[in-house]
Amino acid sequence: MGRSLTSPPFTAALIPAAGSGTRLGHGPKAYVEVGGQSLLARSVAALAPQVDEVVVALPQDAGLPAVGFGGKVRAVTGGPTRQASVLALLRACHADVVLIHDAARPFLPQQVLRAVRHAAAEQGAATAALPVADTLVRENAERHWGQLTAREGLWAVQTPQGFRRGVLLEAHLQAERSGVQATDDAGLVARLGLPVALVPGDARLFKITTPGDLELARALATVWDAEDA
Repeated sequence: MGRSLTSPPFTAALIPAAGSGTRLGHGPKAYVEVGGQSLLARSVAALAPQVDEVVVALPQDAGLPAVGFGGKVRAVTGGPTRQASVLALLRACHADVVLIHDAARPFLPQQVLRAVRHAAAEQGAATAALPVADTLVRENAERHWGQLTAREGLWAVQTPQGFRRGVLLEAHLQAERSGVQATDDAGLVARLGLPVALVPGDARLFKITTPGDLELARALATVWDAEDA
């Protein structure tokens, strides 16, 4: 039977986790452990209760590590870039709404996830983001302090990002035809001239990219897991 007109949209969480983790220096980033759990397992645990399925893009020939939630989680082979992996994930699912989340952001508050999911279903595209709090300056030719940049109205983009699947798929196909590479999926949707809602994120949603980030994550994991117990 098909879904009724009053049924909530079928929602899938898509995790592009095929990266090599070169900058972090610990092998594939999704498999790196923080507080006894891999980054991927933590992200799946945050996403799975709020969606109908989770699809993960992994490196070629890599197996899906133990992430729990049984048949609700499946894996596909990712591409050479994050953008290619997301396109592979979109082609592998048939959800009404998709939530794209980086495994390298393992501390995902449920209220942020729910807010992005709702905004995506209602408005077509949304992303978690935080207003920029730091002073911003553009470097000069000598890599010294150059021009001060006003931070008013500037947001730092996070994940999850949510979209109606058709909107995001068209954005990716357009980018593929044009040879365009973007830093995230919301950027591709904005390139089509479509609005992307900004949903207040969380400072704990930082992305683990460098060894320093990993140290911070391991310190935060103790507090995060105690609160979740």
